[in-house]
Amino acid sequence: MTALTQDRNTPRAEGDIRRGSVAAATAIFAGAIVMRNAAGFLIEGQTATGLVGVGRAEARADNSAGANGDITVDYRPGVYRFVNSGADAIDAADVGSLCYVVDDQTVAATDGGSTRSPAGIVDHLDAQGVWVRFDEALTNAS
Repeated sequence: MTALTQDRNTPRAEGDIRRGSVAAATAIFAGAIVMRNAAGFLIEGQTATGLVGVGRAEARADNSAGANGDITVDYRPGVYRFVNSGADAIDAADVGSLCYVVDDQTVAATDGGSTRSPAGIVDHLDAQGVWVRFDEALTNAS
């Protein structure tokens, strides 16, 4: 490519809703933790390695009988409250640290002996659960 010699109408992404291709044999429920696998496809939150949290599902996406990318799902990065793991609970000392996915609605303080992938950054806690900041780039950089 060569440098510009005239004005350019450069496209930009508006808003905070993202859309991504869903992995094969995957069902994601609305409101669930959404993760990206190593191949770049979206899956529901689960205990596994090689994944990263990207946000909350905006709608249900059922690709149970489909191949990779047959359908898409809208998801939204941001700060959302999820269930705190009872066995590996997040506490006030974990604010600002990575937390890890147990399932599509539960997060934990540790990677469970290298069995869990990062969800995002612990933003704060309240009596109902853990508020997690989902930002894929920030989580990957952490």
